[in-house]
Parts: sequence; structure tokens; C-alpha cells
Amino acid sequence: MTFDVRRFDIYRKVPKDLTQPTYTGAFISICCCVFMLFLFLSELTGFIATEIVNELYVDDPDKDSGGKIDVSLNISLPNLHCDLVGLDIQDEMGRHEVGHIENSMKVPLNNGYGCRFEGEFTINKVPGNFHVSTHGATAQPQNPDMTHIIHKLAFGEKLQVHNVQGAFNALGGANRLESNALASHDYILKIVPTVYEDLSGRQRFSYQYTVANKEYVAYSHTGRIIPAIWFRYDLSPITVKYTERRQPLYRFITTICAIIGGTFTVAGIIDSCIFTASEAWKKIQLGKLS
Repeated sequence: MTFDVRRFDIYRKVPKDLTQPTYTGAFISICCCVFMLFLFLSELTGFIATEIVNELYVDDPDKDSGGKIDVSLNISLPNLHCDLVGLDIQDEMGRHEVGHIENSMKVPLNNGYGCRFEGEFTINKVPGNFHVSTHGATAQPQNPDMTHIIHKLAFGEKLQVHNVQGAFNALGGANRLESNALASHDYILKIVPTVYEDLSGRQRFSYQYTVANKEYVAYSHTGRIIPAIWFRYDLSPITVKYTERRQPLYRFITTICAIIGGTFTVAGIIDSCIFTASEAWKKIQLGKLS
């Protein structure tokens, strides 16, 4: 006795001469194929695209930074000469630097009456401040005008990610040209460490920040008004992490199989119901004629 492996075939074939094609079946089949193609393309788009998952945890993510944060500042003071503009940095670790000039540039504005200050520097990961002022000038002006526009204030690495909406440059575009010329400006910043991890596992470290501000007139011990633009910062212990993920291949295959099997099953039930109803209606009509 020979063993026939065809006995295990669960997809037994029905001869074509035992099947009956119908216009309704053809229409349902075409609709079924179009519907499956639509669902397949939708799932394929979702599989190719990436999603961003965010989480919060307490940690210092960039432990290799040496306790430093990179800062990028771009600010225009249209009514203050470049010779008077300076950047001062101080913090709770004892740093006190007046007239910081490293990696900075001053660009004259308004025929030399104004100045745009651009600088890149580092701050320690402790509470402190940096401020734009005339403190480092050799001679203090009589009426320093601190009206300004902040083009950019950013911390850490720049993230070129469209799917992440964050406050990485919260002060960008801040306009204080209509303020009191002799007023000082306090920007109180809460800096939030941010990590972005792409599909390859590469991590980039940046910082978001929230900001509150106030405006006031400050007098020195001699009674003179010496305004400044203060950026007072503190670090949040909470880290925000964005992780780039893609749908697993097995889930994509499972979904496609479910789409094909489910669509064929539902379409077969609909076709069978329509065919049965049609045959019953024909028998009723034949019964009336006879």
C-alpha cells in the first residue's frame, strides 16, 4: 500500500465545471480586491513610517558632558552700541565672568547705534545666570537702552526632528522693543534635559525650557540706573526621552493576513447570501408561473 501525501491537503480544489460564476460574484470580487488593496497600502504606510514614543524619568542623561551645557544666544539691541554690549556669566559653583568674549561676535546695527550679539558658550549644570549688560564696558553710558529682540536662545544639541514638538527655542522671536528703555528684563528659565533616540539607537542630547519674565527698573548703590537682560536658569531633575520606533515585521504580516482572510470571508458570506436569496426568488417566480 502506497502512502499518498495528498491526503493532508486541506485546500482541496473544486473542478471549474462544478462551479457557477455570477455577475454578483464578479462585482463583489472586484470590490473585495480594491478594498484589500486600500487596507494593504494603509498598513504599508504605517509600517514604513515611524512613531515617536516619549517617556519621563529622573536622571542626568548626558553623563559624558562633564557637567556642562552648551548655550547658543542670538540677540539684537538696536539702541545700544557694540562697545557697550557684554555677556556676563555666574553660577552657584563660584563662576563669575564679566565680559565673556570667547566664541562670540558683535554685529553693528542701525549705522553703528545698535548691536547684534551672537555667542556660543557653556554653563555648569547648577543654578545660575548669564546676562547681557554694560557691566564690562570701560565707561558706563548715561542712558543705556536695553530694548531688544531675542532671535535664538537654545541649549544643547540642535534636534532636526519634525515629529517632536518641544520648547527648544521658547524665547525665539521675543520682542521687547516697546518696553521702557531703562528697564531690566528677567527671564526665569526652567531647563529640562531631553534625549532623542533614533531607530539605529543613536542618542542626541538637547534641552527644552519653560520661561517666565518680568520687567523692572533697577538702581545701583550709587543711585544710577544700570539695566541688564538677565537669563536666570535652573535645571529640572526630570528628563524627557523621545524614542523613534517602527512597527515590528511580524505584526505587519499578521495584520495583512487578517485583512486578506477577513475580507475574503466576509465577501464570501455576502456573496453566498445574495446567491441564496436570488435562487430562492427564482424558485418563487417559477412557482407562480406554474
